[in-house]
Amino acid sequence: MNKIGFISLGCPKNLVDSEVMMGQLQQNGYQITANAEDADTVVVNTCGFIDSAKKESIEAILEAARLKTNGKATRLIVAGCLVERYRDELKAEMPEVDAFIGTSQINDILSVCDPNTNTRFLPVIPLGNQSATYLYDESTPRVLATPSHYAFIKIAEGCDRPCAFCFIPQMRGHFRSRRFGSIVAEAHQLAEEGVKELILVAQDSSRYGEDLGKQDALAHLLRELSHTDGIEWVRVMYTYPTHISDGFLDVLAEEAKAVKYLDMPLQHASQSVLKLMKRGGNRASLERLIKRVRGRVPGIAVRTTFITGFPGETEEDFNELLAFVRNVEFDRVGVFTYSDEEGTPAFELPNKVDPKIAKRRRDRLMKEQAKIAKRKHDAMIGQTIRVMFEGESNESELLWQGRMETQAPDIDGCILINDVPEDFAPVAGEMVNVLITEALDYDMLGRIVD
Repeated sequence: MNKIGFISLGCPKNLVDSEVMMGQLQQNGYQITANAEDADTVVVNTCGFIDSAKKESIEAILEAARLKTNGKATRLIVAGCLVERYRDELKAEMPEVDAFIGTSQINDILSVCDPNTNTRFLPVIPLGNQSATYLYDESTPRVLATPSHYAFIKIAEGCDRPCAFCFIPQMRGHFRSRRFGSIVAEAHQLAEEGVKELILVAQDSSRYGEDLGKQDALAHLLRELSHTDGIEWVRVMYTYPTHISDGFLDVLAEEAKAVKYLDMPLQHASQSVLKLMKRGGNRASLERLIKRVRGRVPGIAVRTTFITGFPGETEEDFNELLAFVRNVEFDRVGVFTYSDEEGTPAFELPNKVDPKIAKRRRDRLMKEQAKIAKRKHDAMIGQTIRVMFEGESNESELLWQGRMETQAPDIDGCILINDVPEDFAPVAGEMVNVLITEALDYDMLGRIVD
């Protein structure tokens, strides 16, 4: 039996693509192995979003090529966003790769992994903004690569936003939503498999259903999924600030399984920088938005991301962003330094910011957010909260860990658990009550109570 090893890089949307490819291969008799060194064929599903992600992808390809040269592997396949972005360069510079498939060629995975296929003559089909049509559905086989208690559901593909720093529309094509019934059916299938948390992802989740002529479709979808038997939590990631409807917020407030958590990348607060980013808005409008969100959904956690060092960002612009973060007091914040990406409008902008200054601003912003997070966590000491148990901690074999509903996996902190009742053995995905005893910058410590 031909063993296939997968290396999946980048975002959860890319992980879903890997899961779909693994599902198709497994359904057709291939064996999926978690150990690439034991594989006959290695598939690297790449990310091409920013410079650090591209470097990681190249390093992964080169490592897989070494496995092909020195190990068991006889075939190397490279897929994903990096292929869409640099198909010609990769084909010219990496003859050791047997086949390249883009983001719209997920279904070609069977052909390129077939030992009888002469892969060097298979074309990499250019995506083109209007030619992208691929969407998986509820009948598409998937092999989940996440822990058994949660799974991502991709509700849409592609993006039509004009953000100046982003190459995703060229890599993923125009925005297109999955059918409502298809997503609901997949949710039921995942629940039957024992999944407890559904995490809805897309390049722009808040626009879900617009291209299908449906109004407030994300709110309707979230409400429907919140009634799925066996599911404890439904989480939405990657929303856009101009599309946060009252209907959507009402679902978060009213439905117990719709977690009170808003992931909304804002990127900046200075009007001049937002204009250069082609996003619009200003600090005042964003503060009104956050006030509306918190007023409509009491107890909601708001997560966002920012970019420091965008071309033209002055010290005054950064100070406005810093003041914005201090004033709003976000629950979760991620900060990236600007990555100058060829082919994006921002690449042509003047007044580039020195990378050292961008990093210094990033560090200042993260230091400020750490103070805010610690203050919020200190206020929770002595509270008993509902937590999804996840098993042994990543920090230490002596601890367990879990997450409250306002913590998304991998990107947010967690609840470290140092004590459980005698003869109590929770399993991953089980809901437990945890008394918070200590606060850290990004995590909290507690013990399970009856």
